[in-house]
Formats: sequence, structure tokens, C-alpha cells
Amino acid sequence: MNFHEHKRETFSVCWNPITKDTFISSSWDGTVKIWSPTRNHSIKTLPIGNCTYSTSFCPSNPALISAVSSDSHLRIFDLRTPSSAKYHLTATIPVHASGPQPSPGASAPAEILTHDWNKYRDTVIATGGVDRVLRTFDIRNPNGGPLSIMQGHEYAVRRLSWSPHSSDTLISASYDMTVRLWNDGSNQQQAPAMGPTIGSQMGIMNRHTEFVTGVDWCLFGMGGWVASVGWDERVLLWDANMLMGQRIP
Repeated sequence: MNFHEHKRETFSVCWNPITKDTFISSSWDGTVKIWSPTRNHSIKTLPIGNCTYSTSFCPSNPALISAVSSDSHLRIFDLRTPSSAKYHLTATIPVHASGPQPSPGASAPAEILTHDWNKYRDTVIATGGVDRVLRTFDIRNPNGGPLSIMQGHEYAVRRLSWSPHSSDTLISASYDMTVRLWNDGSNQQQAPAMGPTIGSQMGIMNRHTEFVTGVDWCLFGMGGWVASVGWDERVLLWDANMLMGQRIP
């Protein structure tokens, strides 16, 4: 079946992990569309207004949809709200703002290329993009600034993914030709007044020879298998557990 409504390139798709009967797509045309695999026309369109690089369902609530875009914002939509209320928009998070406390992650707005929901803390989302910084946010506090910041990539972060086996571990793929393994520091004791936690880089996989554009975890096994893809026309399978000994302060 062919689903053709977007006016520009389609940049991401995501199945609803709970109901499994719908999927969403985001596009450079500034919209997110909700689809059923049984019909050619979309069920609903959520306007973003800017190039939308990534959209995703909440892993524990089929009514919550997130999207990140070129205007440096993370948006949350709740399909349980009336469509007349801002087309279900319930939160707009300025990714590059510092929040109430001064933040080392505050910077000029830049395009957000990727994001992912934490599999264990279902109000936490990680983002990454052109400014090379990974940030985590709690959607319950849209103006609170980032929970944690992770820095180390030399070029834009193209894709990131939370571990399905650990609440504080994620991986990121970048145009710097590396995949990096991170701990977001969420299990550390830190006073809220101190601002965001500075996450730690636990290892680097640098076997790609071109931009790395995709990365994801295996759901099974020992909890460390990862697949990554890039412009070098290769799919690499590797064990993230082997990177733990390369911990970088």
C-alpha cells in the first residue's frame, strides 16, 4: 500500500508500540501524520510549522506523540485532548534554553535531528542535533531546562536511542563517523539547584568510515548488541558492553 500525502520528503516513521494499529510519519513539509495501514488517507495531521526530522510515540501511552524540528523545539501532543485545543499540542520545550538555572548546555537555537523516549522513565526524552549536544528533558516540566547534558561529538548528532535494558544508558550516531555510548547520570545524587547533570561518555565505536546515520539496540541477548549504519554502505553489528572499558571522563 502507498501512503502519499506529505508535500516534501518524509524523514521518519514510527509504529504505535502499544496498540500496533497505527503509525506516524514526519516530513520536511512541517507536519506529522497519523496513519492506519488499512487506509490510504491519513487519520489526522498535526501541524508543526517547521521541518520535522523525527516523531515518535510514547512507549507506555498510545495517546502521546512527540516531534522535534528545525526550530529547536521538542513538541508533545496528547490525542486525548480536544483537537480544537492547539491540534492536541500540550507542551513545547525549547531545547537550547537554559531553564531556571544557568546551564552549560544553553546555546543559540539549532536544528534538532533526533530524539527518543526513555524506556523506563516514560516522561523523559533525549534529544540531539546540529549543535552536537545530547540533552534529556522531563516533559512534565517544559520550562525546566535539561535534566542532563552529554557532550563529546565533533559534528551533528544524527540518531540516538535509549537502551531497552538500562534506564540511564543511551547511544548516539553522528556525522563525525562515530557511535558513542553514554550514561546520563540520572542515578547520581545531585541537588536540583545545581542545574543539569553532566552525563559521561562510556565508549566510542569508530569503525565507520563515513557519516553514521542510524543506530539501534537489540532487544534480546545480554543487553549490549547494537547495529549501526552509515554512508560507507555498511551495517555493523557490535557489542556495546565491550566499550565499557573505554570510559572517558
